[in-house]
Amino acid sequence: MQSQTEIGLTTYLQTDYESAVHQVTEALKAEGFGVLTEIDVKDTLKKKLDIEFQPYKILGACNPALAHRALSNAPDVGLLLPCNVTITQLDDHRIQVSIADPLMLMRVVDNDALQPIAEAARDHMDRVIAALES
Repeated sequence: MQSQTEIGLTTYLQTDYESAVHQVTEALKAEGFGVLTEIDVKDTLKKKLDIEFQPYKILGACNPALAHRALSNAPDVGLLLPCNVTITQLDDHRIQVSIADPLMLMRVVDNDALQPIAEAARDHMDRVIAALES
């Protein structure tokens, strides 16, 4: 059940949190994306602020070929990379997976050469969401 917000694509999984993180990582890998960064928000908030928070990770996903094309056309686009993917456990125990929409991100850079790259990245991310839903 995919939905789209103004900034991203979202789906919900009926699985445990750790399995969801693994599924998302594998779905990204199948589309040529590696996870460059992984931020454990729950752990960070506990360590830094002593606040309890639901399981929540931010993955920084990168497709090297698409990143190279984008950076070659607009070096400042590096400020928008990598593509963030969030995985969070909701109160009803569903897992919410959200992916930043590459089309939306590239709108902030005034460079028409980025449009086909963003479209290709969006196609990949649509397939990631579809894989998670199957």
